[in-house]
Amino acid sequence: MSQKAQTKRIRILVSKLGLDGHDRGALVLCRAFRDAGMEVIYSGLFATPERIAQIVEDEDIDVVALSLLNGAHLTLFPRVAKAIKDKGINDVLVIGGGVIPEDDKPDLEKSGVLGNFGPGTPLPAIIDFIQTNISKTKK
Repeated sequence: MSQKAQTKRIRILVSKLGLDGHDRGALVLCRAFRDAGMEVIYSGLFATPERIAQIVEDEDIDVVALSLLNGAHLTLFPRVAKAIKDKGINDVLVIGGGVIPEDDKPDLEKSGVLGNFGPGTPLPAIIDFIQTNISKTKK
């Protein structure tokens, strides 16, 4: 068996939260993650933090990519991170993306949501961030 076949693929959940129905960017991310060799699961629109945490548990997710464009990131992103932790899951990388002001990023990072990529971030930069940081969660 080749070394590549022995390597576990990254399982990533791309999630659209709350009432944000703008999924074009999330769908672009799904395709980019798939093309980078990741196994992608898409939550669909209007997911709740509790539903995302349940998918993480059920599907043995390695990375959760949260996407919001409606300005509710300071409320919903931390709720997702907490819902995952409340299930006793501590080895999942949670990243955020969308229209996120620079001033909000430190608070999101304190809540456990990293990355927090804005519109126009090159897809390879997001993929590299995941590949670089996933090992830190798997200790």
